Amino acid sequence: MRILRTTFLLTALTLVLITFGGYFGGRNGMTMALIFALIGNAFAYFFSDKIALWSSGAQPVTREQLPRLYEVMERLAAKANLPVPKLYVVPEAAPNAFATGRNPRHASVAVTEGLLQLMNDDELEGVIAHELSHVRNYDILISSIAATIAGAITYLARMGYWANIFGGGRDDDREGGGLAGILMLILAPLAAFLLQLGLTRRPEYSADATGARVVG
Repeated sequence: MRILRTTFLLTALTLVLITFGGYFGGRNGMTMALIFALIGNAFAYFFSDKIALWSSGAQPVTREQLPRLYEVMERLAAKANLPVPKLYVVPEAAPNAFATGRNPRHASVAVTEGLLQLMNDDELEGVIAHELSHVRNYDILISSIAATIAGAITYLARMGYWANIFGGGRDDDREGGGLAGILMLILAPLAAFLLQLGLTRRPEYSADATGARVVG
């Protein structure tokens, strides 16, 4: 059911993108929107982890630097039957952690300095188990693709907005006229946001449940 639900929501996001592109650009616009989605998805698939790590300022750490983190990660990865992901530390005081990567073989987990200082080993184990569950459930890939498609829709909405301003808008008797175009500019990004929200929030509860089973 979870796979079917995810497939449905991703398909709905792509259809919103294609419909939006088709409305403002006809068949060529629909084709360009689909190409844009495919390129964006491919980029997200291969590079979303590098972008997430770079944007957060995460730095790779070795076992010698953080033996405590490596011990917790290796123990939980063995329990979950997963490869040990690459480990990073973010120089931030706020306690936080995130996982990224397109699959378990190309996964990374980053924790902040604040989290390591604040939490004892049991608490750290709970956080790491949660992030490993995201890796195990392929949540990272799904959220990256959803964010890419939603971003593409928002980008096209901005293009449509400026095209209406400088291009004089569409003819009133074509495809519902200017009012329909304005509604599309508002509703398409909203629909994309709601669909993306449906894809990215529920896996948090699933990761909690999976993490609890991993740590026993």
